[in-house]
Amino acid sequence: MATLKEFEEALREQGMNMALALLQRLRERDRATRTIKPARRLTGQKMTPDLARAILDLHASTGMTQQEIAFKVGVNQGRVNEVIKRGKWLSDNPNAPEAVARDKAKARMRGEPRQHRPASKPPVRKEAPVAARRRQSPQGQLVFGDL
Repeated sequence: MATLKEFEEALREQGMNMALALLQRLRERDRATRTIKPARRLTGQKMTPDLARAILDLHASTGMTQQEIAFKVGVNQGRVNEVIKRGKWLSDNPNAPEAVARDKAKARMRGEPRQHRPASKPPVRKEAPVAARRRQSPQGQLVFGDL
């Protein structure tokens, strides 16, 4: 498929000045009517309890979809779904699972070292009976008692 530039060059080669003039007028008309539209969402909003309540109000009072609500308030549709379906972000509790996950993600983005949780004790394993240990032998080896 030819580009517009290639088409214009072909018109020049063929000496089709009327077609070139028409193409130029179309370009000028396009430039005159062209507008720069703002992006649907410029930056993501930080989820707060107030924003979560606004999402719930929009969901209850309008017939807007989750995607439309997301565009309106400036968050992604997944956050809107979390608020509507699971009631997340409705409290200002810094120990809420979603707040902890957000803070960990921000720390990773800043390149901060991870904070390790204290190691838990390994589970205590009971010793298997002798017959069960014999059955756990590697494949390819036969034990006399297996026959």
